[in-house]
Amino acid sequence: MADRPRIVLKLSGEALASSASDETIDAAAVEQLAREIAATCAEFGTQLAVMVGGGNIWRGTTGAGAGMDRATSDTMGMLGTVINALALQDALEHHGQPTRVLSAVQMVEVAEPYIRRRAIRHLEKGRVVVFAAGMGNPYFTTDTSAALRTAEIGAGLLCKGTHGGVDGVYSADPRLDPGATRYDEISFMEVVAQDLRVMDLTAITFCKDNGLPIRVFDLMVPGNIRKALGGEPIGTLIR
Repeated sequence: MADRPRIVLKLSGEALASSASDETIDAAAVEQLAREIAATCAEFGTQLAVMVGGGNIWRGTTGAGAGMDRATSDTMGMLGTVINALALQDALEHHGQPTRVLSAVQMVEVAEPYIRRRAIRHLEKGRVVVFAAGMGNPYFTTDTSAALRTAEIGAGLLCKGTHGGVDGVYSADPRLDPGATRYDEISFMEVVAQDLRVMDLTAITFCKDNGLPIRVFDLMVPGNIRKALGGEPIGTLIR
């Protein structure tokens, strides 16, 4: 099973929420994501790890902007990612996909501690691994945490799932500039030079330095997870 493709999928917390209600976690949204992930893993035999954000519950920068201590606010955000990870684990297992939540902040009653070799072993056994609590440190986004975990577990690709109708990397924000053009492929240096902000700059430079390609695609379109994890040229490839 070691020759199966190993991929890290980055999900924002907002992808788990509903735009039509005040629910922090929308059961239908989580169900759709879990159904597609489980079906894709079964079809392609992908060794999949998921890094989930917590923006639907709490953003560290929001609290810091309101005067809260940044480290405390970021820690609250990390705990939000654990809630999201448990919701995703539950939905995946309802679809028959064995799943383990590994948390960078130890809370052994609800999640396993993150240990690199343990994560790899779970993947080799066909389990989806959901990374929670980022990398366990304040001041780092879950984008950067996803890049770090991609390198640590020896994954060959980081898939960044977007939401809000943006289906890749554009020359400008397509929601504000109707003339913005989407790139099929772009280099790390071009992303940095043009300040495109598709991901945290630290994550972009880390992936560049470690030769880790990033596939940016619209997560919310049905079938797109299968296309992205299956290697189809969807969205934008950064390398």
